[in-house]
Amino acid sequence: MMTIKQVSDLTGVSVRTLQYYDEIGLLKPSDTTAAGYRLYNKASLETLQQILFFKELDFPLKDIKAIMQNPQFDRLKALRDQRKLIQAKADRLGNLLGLIDRLLKGEEDMSFKEFDMTEYFSALEDFKETHLDEIVTYWGSMEKFDEMFETMKEKESEIGQLAIKQYGSIEKYTKAMKQNLMDFKGTMDRMNSLMDSSKDYVAKNTELHKKLTSDRRKDPSSAEIQSIVKELMDLMRDTLNGIDMGDNYWNLVLEGYTTDKAVREATDRIYGEGASTFLANAYKTYLEKHQLI
Repeated sequence: MMTIKQVSDLTGVSVRTLQYYDEIGLLKPSDTTAAGYRLYNKASLETLQQILFFKELDFPLKDIKAIMQNPQFDRLKALRDQRKLIQAKADRLGNLLGLIDRLLKGEEDMSFKEFDMTEYFSALEDFKETHLDEIVTYWGSMEKFDEMFETMKEKESEIGQLAIKQYGSIEKYTKAMKQNLMDFKGTMDRMNSLMDSSKDYVAKNTELHKKLTSDRRKDPSSAEIQSIVKELMDLMRDTLNGIDMGDNYWNLVLEGYTTDKAVREATDRIYGEGASTFLANAYKTYLEKHQLI
């Protein structure tokens, strides 16, 4: 057994962080002394080690907890997946360091291959090799997965542009995808649940938008209007159920209501003239107040 101070000294993780992991149920001590001091055994250290691997891959603590506490969590499989993802990260950083070194030497190098979708497609290739059963379960056959994969490669440029626009960078887009792959079954279950509830979601969403735009003379920043916006946000959050939509997702929503001619015309046609501008102002007020943009 090791005390929390000994674990901190061994791992470099602060005592306060270890205490916080205990508080949120991520890493519980294996025992406590009569005086209430935390004690950790070998199994606890292995769990902590696994947590640190996930953190190195920039997984949020809530996702780490969900993955590791899943009854189907397989430690060895997770280690193999983590090794591949960390290797891909190391390779990419190595390429970037090489590019920086060449530039520091005064060489002219207009290479942009370090910023392409290679890491994204590499992670999908690794996933294909290690998740045959899950691919067949959710895609129907390996052939259908391969067709999807080839289509994505053909549209690499469009996917890359969308990734940068919605997630801020290809790296962040790839990170979100890797997190989904690490908990693939959970991700697919959430997506299937989203599809199953799509009719109810559309009906509720439409109802709230009609309520929101019923009197467009009202102040979009008023408590009444903002309360309806909150209902819409809660509905969307619950429906997405933890799916990472990217840092710029809400900016794109606002952009649609303000600059996308097709979105504005459709919105005004459904909810009345000026609805797109009213919705943009209402959403913008809420998103800025809650620091979501």
